[in-house]
Formats: sequence, C-alpha cells, structure tokens
Amino acid sequence: MRRSGNSKAEVEKETGATIGVYDASFEVYEGEIFVIIGLSGSGKSTLLRLVNRLIDPTEGHILLDGEDLAGMSMKRVRDLRRKKMGMVFQHFGLLPNRTVLSNISFGLEVQGMSVSERSKKGMEALHMVGLDGQENKQITELSGGMKQRVGLARALATEQEILLMDEPFSALDPLIRRDMQNLFLDIQGEIQRTVIFVTHDLDEALRLGHRVAIMKDGEIVQIGDPEEILTNPANEYVERFIEDVDYAKVRQVDAVMVEPKEVAYESEGPRVILRRMRQAGLSTIFVVDGERHLVGVCEVEDVARLAERGENSLEEAVDRSPKRVARETPLREVLPMFVENNAPVAVVGKQGRLKGVVVRGALIAGLTTGIEENGEAEDDSGGVGREAVSTNYVARESGEEGGAS
Repeated sequence: MRRSGNSKAEVEKETGATIGVYDASFEVYEGEIFVIIGLSGSGKSTLLRLVNRLIDPTEGHILLDGEDLAGMSMKRVRDLRRKKMGMVFQHFGLLPNRTVLSNISFGLEVQGMSVSERSKKGMEALHMVGLDGQENKQITELSGGMKQRVGLARALATEQEILLMDEPFSALDPLIRRDMQNLFLDIQGEIQRTVIFVTHDLDEALRLGHRVAIMKDGEIVQIGDPEEILTNPANEYVERFIEDVDYAKVRQVDAVMVEPKEVAYESEGPRVILRRMRQAGLSTIFVVDGERHLVGVCEVEDVARLAERGENSLEEAVDRSPKRVARETPLREVLPMFVENNAPVAVVGKQGRLKGVVVRGALIAGLTTGIEENGEAEDDSGGVGREAVSTNYVARESGEEGGAS
C-alpha cells in the first residue's frame, strides 16, 4: 500500500498496522558516528533495533562486512552481539543486583572470559569513563549520570567494533548530558569505534555526528554531514526541523576560520615584522616558530616601539598567552573571547601548529548568514567585511617564491 502511494496514516487506518521503517537505505563507515534523528514515532529506534535483530525485518538486508544479518540464525546473531556489536540503552539497562564493576564486566562474563581478565578489563573501562573508586558500589547508590557512565563502560569493556546507542543521554539533566557528550567524544577520539547513535535532539545530533540521517514516518528524508544539513535542507520538512537550531552550539570553528596569511617568525626582527604588518594593514600578528607552532601574538604598537629603539629581537613584544582554540571547538565557546576586544583568535592543531584565525566578522557571519566558500565573511551591505579583509593572511611557507621560512 505504501509503494502504491498511500501514506503511513492511511495504511494504519486501513489495516491497523503501523509502518515502522520503510525503504531505509544507508551505509555506515568504519570509525564514524552516524546519527539517526527524528520526532517520536519516526522509526529511528526501530531502525536501530533492526541493525542487531532485536527486531526482525520483514524484508530487506542488513549487511555487516558483506554478511547478511537478516538471514542469520539466532545463534550466529547472538555471537555477533557478544563479540562485535554492543548496545547502550536510554534507561541504562543495568543489573540492580550487581556492583558497578560486575555490571561493567557482565558482557565479558557472557563471552566466557576468566574472572581475573574481565576484572582487569572492567577496571580499564571504569577508569575510561571517570568512575574510579566506584567499582564496589551498588547500582542503586548511583546518580543517573553515573549509571549512564556504567552503561557506556559496559559497552566499551567488551571492545566490540560497533556501538549502537539508543538515546543514551536523553534521560539526563542538561548539564550532565553535555558532560556525557564531551566524555563520549573524548573516548571516541581515542578508541575510534563505529557508532550508530539515535537521538531526538537536533543540537546533539549535529554536535556528535559525522553524518546525520533525518527520519519522518519511517523513512529517511535526508542524509548528510551537519554543515550540509544546515545549509542545504532536502525539503520543507527538514527546513522546519532545523529552523530553531542554535548555530552557536553546533557549528564549529573550522566553519568560520580563515587561512592565516601573514605571520611573524620568532627569529625575525621588529623592523621586518613592522614593515610586513604595515603593508598588510594588520594591528596584530601571530608569532610562530620554525615549525609553525604558535608562540604568541604581537600588537603593532609594541613592535613599532622595539623598532624605534633599534632592538634586534621581537621577544619583548610577544604575548605568549594568545587566545587559541581547536578546529572542532563549538562557536559558542569562542564568542566570549570577543567580549573585551576584537583581536583575532588563533586556531591550532593537535601539535600546536597554527592552522587558521577566527575574526569577529567571520564569527558573526557563521552564526547568522553563513560563510562563503572562499572563507570571507560578508557584511550586511553585501561587500566583504573589513575585519575579514584586515586579517586575511597567507602563511609564508618554505620553498615559496620570495624566500624560505
């Protein structure tokens, strides 16, 4: 009936049966967080439970490394659940008659692991989720946030390649929920599991997901990365779904940063740097070492003072505590940095190398009108914003025409 054009509601009225999931086709890549989002009744939890056969599909295929779970025997499915595919539930799913450590190591016990080995792995997972010292407590003694940490640790302890997470943080208070999201992202950064994550919270989906699938009436209406979902909604339903999104929460620094053009090397003298700043119209310039690690920032007045005194070193002008963020930092964490002044913020990589800068104009554009493909912020008049132009640097790289770094 659905294929003939009848709606989900019409099918239910005619037959009394509800379409749980319809023609949902997607792939999940190794090591990614794939988020499924939708309103209540959209089919997202049903879809997740189809993946590990907690619900059997009426038709279709579920391929894991080329092997079809839909046609497997239940014995084989149980073996996959034990060794390859873990699940974290919304309401914890913990065993109240067991201690914290016993709950965490339960999956290892089911796998047949020895007591000493599963205790060791259980303690490692317990430490990973920040529950040190809680191993002998009963589940009833824990807060909601601590219980969810136990549920997460239990899934991590088994070292299964795939984690299915069914609204794991939705029962938590907002502050605890954010802490759990941060913890989850930190852990995922270390262990790189393949995750299918279900939520009804759009901010959570856009913050956690490498890609997001939006569901409506049992169907997937759009799949894309967070930026694509925000900038190119597939239809009117998705437009309405995202209209109240808080861009400051979900959009990250790498969406608004611009490429650093002019930098100062700490080995260079004040007169060279002053000339470079004046030619580029810069009031501040970031200082890096020979390997482009961020050292600090200089103000043009301080550099000019050293040049007038005939100094040969830039040392006295360098502020060695510049404002800096990582590429994945949410924009709302950058906003307070512009409260006192409009000085640009450095964007650094994991090794501390300068990757880009965030300027006030680009930040505001990223929270409102978006960023053009060339990385420049547009002002209300349609021209390029002055602040974006004034810090539109290109780094001097070794081997470029005009000299080595």
